[in-house]
Amino acid sequence: MSAAMVTSTIGSKGSITLPKSLREAFGLRDGSLVILQQCEDGVLIRPAVAMPRDTETYSPRRRAEFLLNNAVTPEDYAWARGEAERLGVDPDTVDHHPPPME
Repeated sequence: MSAAMVTSTIGSKGSITLPKSLREAFGLRDGSLVILQQCEDGVLIRPAVAMPRDTETYSPRRRAEFLLNNAVTPEDYAWARGEAERLGVDPDTVDHHPPPME
């Protein structure tokens, strides 16, 4: 996916409208949880992957995916990689989007 650059305005209560094309590209809809991360040159908005709290059992690989996708800082990411390895999963083989490394 190529990097799209769009403009949006901030509403009176701080809300930002994401264009439909970006919402569709990332599977975001009303009520979707996102992570906002302060970066050196602005704010990064990413979809959050929520770990379900029910009794369903997840494989070590799926748990590693949750951990890696929810890391928001380089420190979180390093910890998540260690946890993935502790689960017996090579983090480099898991589909995820690491946070920006500052």
